[in-house]
Amino acid sequence: MEIRIEDAARTFGNFAALDGVSLQVRSGELLALLGPSGSGKTTLLRVLAGLESLDSGHVWLGDADAATLSVQARRAGFVFQHYALFRHMTVLENVCFGLSVRTGAGRVSRAEARRRARELLDLVQLPGLEERRPAQLSGGQRQRVALARALAIEPRMLLLDEPFGALDAKVRRDLRGFLRSVHDRTGVTTVFVTHDQEEALALADRVAVMNRGRVEQVGTPAELAGAPATGFVEDFLI
Repeated sequence: MEIRIEDAARTFGNFAALDGVSLQVRSGELLALLGPSGSGKTTLLRVLAGLESLDSGHVWLGDADAATLSVQARRAGFVFQHYALFRHMTVLENVCFGLSVRTGAGRVSRAEARRRARELLDLVQLPGLEERRPAQLSGGQRQRVALARALAIEPRMLLLDEPFGALDAKVRRDLRGFLRSVHDRTGVTTVFVTHDQEEALALADRVAVMNRGRVEQVGTPAELAGAPATGFVEDFLI
């Protein structure tokens, strides 16, 4: 699914979190939102998910104006930095959760939800851990469960907010390659937020560098490294 953001603005009091952001995410692309704290990355991600509204501007999800869509209708899989797993549920129950609360035509049986959850646990390389609870998992394993849960609803877009921020350096490096592999196998349009330049440049098809609520430059890692468009981009990528 293609995502188009047109002149998006969002303020909180006197602070402009988004200040005229325009950006296109191509269908099937893995795009990184890169920038320092307070640059608007997470606000933009939450706007895509429907968790924040715009003061002005538009977001298009495919051919649909996102303002007309509920959070559920957007079918966004969201992965938080701190996993947000349900501690009282097993791994399998966590992955099944999004399917179990569906209504209408999207509803699936309990048996089908569990079958799909087991397939996803194989995809994220966690077979055999179905009955464990989050407290019995490592940080990297919890993040994989969170990713499987986000994929269970067959999302039109996958949104990740600093997905590796709570992990140590080695686990972060391992999970980068893992996320890239999962993305390539599923083909889901993916947007992830990071303040880590190395992470963005190593993982993304393209990177949108943000600063003070604006997009400074969008390009492939090679384009950003070879021809930074502004002094901020050049300094931030050093």
